Amino acid sequence: MLKFLKSLFGGASDVDFKNLIAAGAVVVDVRTPEEFKSGHVSGSINIPLDQIASKLAMLKNKKVPIIAVCRSGARSGAAVGLLKKNGVEAYNAGPWNRLRAQIV
Repeated sequence: MLKFLKSLFGGASDVDFKNLIAAGAVVVDVRTPEEFKSGHVSGSINIPLDQIASKLAMLKNKKVPIIAVCRSGARSGAAVGLLKKNGVEAYNAGPWNRLRAQIV
C-alpha cells in the first residue's frame, strides 16, 4: 500500500533525480501557469496536466526521461501514468519544492 501511495504522490526514494537531470532528463511542471509563476524548479517547463496528452509527441521526441512535478504529487502521478502508457520514460517526483530541495 505504501509503495502505491508513493507512486501516486511521488517520493520514489530509489530514483536519483539529481543524476537523471544531469544526464539530460527534463522536469515538467504540470501545475497551472499561475501556480508555475509563483515558483518552480529552475529549468523546468510548464505543461499543465490537461495539456500533457496534446504534448505527447513533443515529449517523446525529446528522447530523454521526463520528471513530472506538481503541488502535491497527484497531478504529476497522473501525468506519469499517461506518459508511461505512451512509451515515455517518466518519473513522479511529487511536489516541485521537494524536488528543488533535492537537486540543489
